[in-house]
Amino acid sequence: MPVMKILKKNLADEVTWQYDSKVLHRDENSITVEAFFNRDDMPFQEIVLKRNDRFVETFYTDKWYNIFEIYDRDDGRLKGWYCNITKPAVIEDGLVAYVDLALDLWVSADGSRKMLDEDELEELNLDDLTRQKVYESLQELEEHFESKNPPR
Repeated sequence: MPVMKILKKNLADEVTWQYDSKVLHRDENSITVEAFFNRDDMPFQEIVLKRNDRFVETFYTDKWYNIFEIYDRDDGRLKGWYCNITKPAVIEDGLVAYVDLALDLWVSADGSRKMLDEDELEELNLDDLTRQKVYESLQELEEHFESKNPPR
């Protein structure tokens, strides 16, 4: 499987986090990769993110978000979906880059949803068009998860 480097960037186009992943699927407007959580165990919402939890991450060139499906390292159980509101991803040979726009949606394995980091979004001082895209994307994600049919 080809290796892809994932680059998370801020609005100034500076890399704030990077890691390697393996390609699972690629089509015209998206890529799905597998990566493993590379930080120490940490509580998050109602779960614990553990070092080596399996992340199946889908990035889109035509949508303003990405979706990380998270599986427990010990028993393989689905923990939930972490959705980042972002500018559309740039997918190149060996590289996926995205600009994080702060707002996130956490969807638990039981389907309950929680919006995260709205305060960080406010600090970004986005222009009106970008702000509109952020909230349209959040609404699109909410609708997908409401239908119990997360985007693939």
